[in-house]
Amino acid sequence: MAITKQFLKTKPVCKVTFSIPAEDAKKVSVVGSFNEWNEKKLPLKKLKNGNFKGTVDLETGNSYEFKYIVDGIYKNDEAADDYAWNDFAGAENGLLNL
Repeated sequence: MAITKQFLKTKPVCKVTFSIPAEDAKKVSVVGSFNEWNEKKLPLKKLKNGNFKGTVDLETGNSYEFKYIVDGIYKNDEAADDYAWNDFAGAENGLLNL
């Protein structure tokens, strides 16, 4: 799993690219506080090498909670900046600090 951040010089935005190896998966999405935890808002595209990848523009100066959904199963990213307990989920979510 990997997260790449590209901070834009012209505006307070960071292009965040999520990448997760899931060769056998049919569907992977990223859900989080930046997209109302809606798996339809950031589906990742399957690449020929079996990884899923997608990019989203996020406002800098904020922290965002997120998780992957791989064929219906929630997963954290080991490359997250930190983790935060979420009472609603009863589990930790990954954090992006921008």
